[in-house]
Amino acid sequence: MSHKTSFLGTEPIFKLLMKMSIPATIGMLVNALYNIVDTIFVGRGVGKEGIAALTIVFPIQMIVSSFAQAMGFGAASVLSRKLGEKKYEDAADMIGTAYTFVFISTWLLVGLLFAFLEPILHFFGTDDVIMPYTKDYLSIVGFGFIFFSMSMAANSLIRAEGNPKASMNSMLIGAVTNLILDPIFIFGLKWGIKGAAAATVISQIVSCCYILSLYVFKRNHITIHRTNFKIRVDLLGESALLGIPSFVQQAGMCILAIVTNNTLLTYGGNMAITVFGMVHKFNMIIIMPVIGIAQGFQPIAGYNYGAGDYSRVIKVLKTAIITAFTVACVGTAIAMVFPRQCMSIFITDNEVLDMSVHVVRMICSLITLASVQIVGGTYYQAVGKPVQSLVLGLMRSFICLIPLLLTLPRIFGLNGIWYSYPAADFIGTVITVSFLIPSVIHLREKMAAAIHNV
Repeated sequence: MSHKTSFLGTEPIFKLLMKMSIPATIGMLVNALYNIVDTIFVGRGVGKEGIAALTIVFPIQMIVSSFAQAMGFGAASVLSRKLGEKKYEDAADMIGTAYTFVFISTWLLVGLLFAFLEPILHFFGTDDVIMPYTKDYLSIVGFGFIFFSMSMAANSLIRAEGNPKASMNSMLIGAVTNLILDPIFIFGLKWGIKGAAAATVISQIVSCCYILSLYVFKRNHITIHRTNFKIRVDLLGESALLGIPSFVQQAGMCILAIVTNNTLLTYGGNMAITVFGMVHKFNMIIIMPVIGIAQGFQPIAGYNYGAGDYSRVIKVLKTAIITAFTVACVGTAIAMVFPRQCMSIFITDNEVLDMSVHVVRMICSLITLASVQIVGGTYYQAVGKPVQSLVLGLMRSFICLIPLLLTLPRIFGLNGIWYSYPAADFIGTVITVSFLIPSVIHLREKMAAAIHNV
């Protein structure tokens, strides 16, 4: 098994980062397309109320999947380092433990969701106008949460074992299925927002089945058996500890969504929620390639840290930050120059489009800085430092953004909401850099000590 993963410690850094990041980036863009396609078809087939409903449901989906994402990221960190240490049986057990935990936890959360459906929707900012839309959508799409969660965890694990193309393929298969089914269900069968939900669930099932086939037909790098599908308490504890930053970050984003939706409802009404939903989906196009680069960076950093090759860790950290920042600059430039054209893919309502031009320019103005935060937080998760990863993971969405959202609208009204995003990007990046500089210095000291001991 070692020959299948040893390339993480031998190939040239930039070539290796591209090899790991390009499939991950394509996968993340496909994942963004997954959500954007729904928004486009719902916007044109249902209207602005439908987009508002999707905006409300999105953070609920994030909460349910947060356990899967946290376990996936935490387990991926453990898995990468176990491979670097050449402990292959522990690596197989880590995969089985992760899948078992995700399966059980997701079913419990889905049960709670359906037991308290309407109160949950009101809590997330649904009013009487969009309640029928949100309820119709969530009552169907909720049944696909188990497949979505399993796929999220699997994608992190597959990338960690050095197989990013399989992760990309799983997301690509799901997105293409959704793209085909959305117009058929929404326009052809005239199912409206229920059709969008049905298309999403079916695409999630197809994506999950593809991932299952990798293990059944042994097409992945690590062979696992039925005996590995158990919960090893030691591995669960380690991966859960490392997954806490991702979980808390997801929870912070969900709290952020609740605060944002309710603040938007107070200062701008349903139209403001619709505009924010559109801008947020476009924002994903810019940020997803950055996340893809960070995901490609994670197994390289984790493997080499586990192997004690700190020089390669420093090199891949620098390369990932520069690459992510460059990619974010391209997306930001498009948002600044062509804002109306970007927003018009979602809806044709001129009043909504007029408002969205100002909003997309404000929210995306400093999003290039978020690339530093994302790669920085991923670095600490990769090397097994959950406290630093937790702090940086919460920095933008929770520590900076929520206080700004609660303060600036009182001074600037609705514009205060839009001003909060670039302010949070700037503050969060300054703090991230203040974390990374001492960490790189410490790695250099460990390198020097190793050379001295030799």
